[in-house]
Amino acid sequence: MNDQGFVSPDEIRAQFSRAMSDMYKSEVPLYGTLLDLVAETNKKVMEDSPEIAEHLRWTGEISRLAMERHGAIRVGTAEELATIRRLFAVMGMQPVGYYDLSPAGVPVHSTAFRAVHESSLQVSPFRVFTSLLRLELIENPELRELASHILAKRNIFTPRVKELIAKFEAKGGLGEADANEFVKEALETFRWHTQATVTAAEYNQLHDQHRLIADVVAFKGPHINHLTPRTLDIDQIQAGMPKCGITPKAVVEGPPRRRCPILLRQTSFKALQEKVAFVDQDRAEGSHTARFGEIEQRGAALTPKGRALYDLLLNATRDELKEFPSEHNAKRYNDLLEKYFKDFPDSHEEMRKQGLAFFRYFVTEKGIAARSDVVRPRTLDDLISAGHVHFEPLVYEDFLPVSAAGIFQSNLGDNAQVSYEITSNQAGFHAALEAPVLNELELYAATQRRSILECAATLQLPPLV
Repeated sequence: MNDQGFVSPDEIRAQFSRAMSDMYKSEVPLYGTLLDLVAETNKKVMEDSPEIAEHLRWTGEISRLAMERHGAIRVGTAEELATIRRLFAVMGMQPVGYYDLSPAGVPVHSTAFRAVHESSLQVSPFRVFTSLLRLELIENPELRELASHILAKRNIFTPRVKELIAKFEAKGGLGEADANEFVKEALETFRWHTQATVTAAEYNQLHDQHRLIADVVAFKGPHINHLTPRTLDIDQIQAGMPKCGITPKAVVEGPPRRRCPILLRQTSFKALQEKVAFVDQDRAEGSHTARFGEIEQRGAALTPKGRALYDLLLNATRDELKEFPSEHNAKRYNDLLEKYFKDFPDSHEEMRKQGLAFFRYFVTEKGIAARSDVVRPRTLDDLISAGHVHFEPLVYEDFLPVSAAGIFQSNLGDNAQVSYEITSNQAGFHAALEAPVLNELELYAATQRRSILECAATLQLPPLV
């Protein structure tokens, strides 16, 4: 609570994240099995590799590892997206990054709502990857009109959560009772509903156009379609899932296995086939495939230069593969990844030297002890060489369009492969959001710069270069 009696948005976010996890665990029991597997794997990794545990202690991530998770939702209208933005703002989450998934055959564009300052991320790193359906990509004009009409009739927010959002905006915060009620009411937006809002025939029309279109349009709200814990070794998870009765997707999305992980690696288990009742049915006679389990391993956030190299190597891999990565070509795809990514340095020292990744800097005990020395290092590189400053890579807090599309496609089925010729529409997304998205690279650069300034202040030196 602050001086005005308001609960911190960071604490509301942490509370909401816990409540979301409990709800999803009850709805999708395999998610609980996944959490147990991730906890066991992370414990083993830290026991077997003390240097990883030490890295997590330096950065403070060891305290957030067990609560690390992201969710994903898909909304259908500009009004829904704009209100979701306001809802997440109550939890200190802002839209970061723009992702156009249509080139990969997924008719959405997206952003990630998350905290943006390193101190807030330490309290709760919860993120929600939020996609807006691009109705203009529905080629059949009658079906497009049907989808638009269905979406216009629904309200995915409770009246009370709208009141609490408005109260937060007017007062600048929520007290404890209101914050608790907000979490309860906001959770309803993300709950699974077995009752569809369309007839079986309408569902089939939407499904035949694209499974994801049916998922967005045919239900009462944007049910959370996955929650994602963070592991320290995704390859152990991939190998361990079948032993727990979980079938993983064939290919781990993202870069190959490395000594020093970069960006984001993701895998998932196949979406559940769930019973649903259409409006022209008395009971749940239909079925829908939407919700699945996902796991991620996060590595270093890359600079523009590093990201350009990553994209170059990934594109070269996929160009040589000449097809969508799948079960039948998984080994070849992994071999190609290993081949091309040999050109990406696999040490933090080299990545820092070449300006490929963002880092956070910390003053060491040796540095503090040397503050009274008349002659001492005065530049960042010299302070690092002298052991007065230590650096660790900034964890990547965001997402990768190709990987997100790969996860979506693996759960939509191979027959969902579609090619959209329409161009990206970030301006249209901003208009629907009623705000611009933040640039993730600028956020990482600001965090890195803050840490350098903090080191200079602690060491009683002018700003470091």
